[in-house]
Amino acid sequence: MPQRRLLFIGAHPDDSDTLCGGTACKCIAAGQVVKFISATNGDTGHFSLSRAETAARRKLEAAAAGRAIGLQEYQVLDHPCGLEATLENRKEMVRLIRNFAPDVVISHRLCDYHPDHRATAQLVQDTAYIIKVPHFCEDTPIPETLPIYAYSYDRFQDPRPHRPDAAVEIDSVLERKLDMMECHVSQYFEWLPWSDGYKDFSAEKMSRAERREWLLRWVKRFEGAAEQAREWLCHVYGPERGRNIRYAETFEQSPYSRTLPRQEFQQLMAARQ
Repeated sequence: MPQRRLLFIGAHPDDSDTLCGGTACKCIAAGQVVKFISATNGDTGHFSLSRAETAARRKLEAAAAGRAIGLQEYQVLDHPCGLEATLENRKEMVRLIRNFAPDVVISHRLCDYHPDHRATAQLVQDTAYIIKVPHFCEDTPIPETLPIYAYSYDRFQDPRPHRPDAAVEIDSVLERKLDMMECHVSQYFEWLPWSDGYKDFSAEKMSRAERREWLLRWVKRFEGAAEQAREWLCHVYGPERGRNIRYAETFEQSPYSRTLPRQEFQQLMAARQ
């Protein structure tokens, strides 16, 4: 089987880890190549650090997360938070995707609470057709095989719920996913607790087990993903195993790119080890 290439493009450092970290771990273990891109440097997400200090911290944390599971690269772009879906940013995204030549590109859906998520989703979606247009960004070659585009799981219901075209159990790699997330100290142990009202929160007083338990609050959404995809999980993994999967990362194919039959898309996303 040829080596497959997976690219996740999130809005901020840590988005890829949260939304696709388990799938990435399984793909890498199966010998596939995985790259994460953060479309912004995450510079506004802190209550005490300056924007420059925050961006520097988050870039180092992303690199550590990439090393934790063997990503080919965790690339953090230099854009500050407040990303816009401009023509120049679209050109940059086309070049990044063409140069990596992925089999599948994954990002957010457009119906998201965060403006950076929506802008990233728009930029990625806007490449789905023009990735194959010869005179757009002529300095980068068109990939021999056009990628599949997909959306990661979210809980938003308007205009409609996420559709699980593929479902990947991540119970078996949960600890490795937590390894990645734990690298993002400024996000999960500083900014998010403060943002959620835990003003006196101190990760330094927590044991390793308590830190892992804390991180699970951002993994619990994938219990909902597993329930939504339960019938498909039973089809893919067999009835007994499928019924007992607790966490799953799910993915929806985009209609704006080349698409696959559901079973083939499942095989693309769920690496067999």
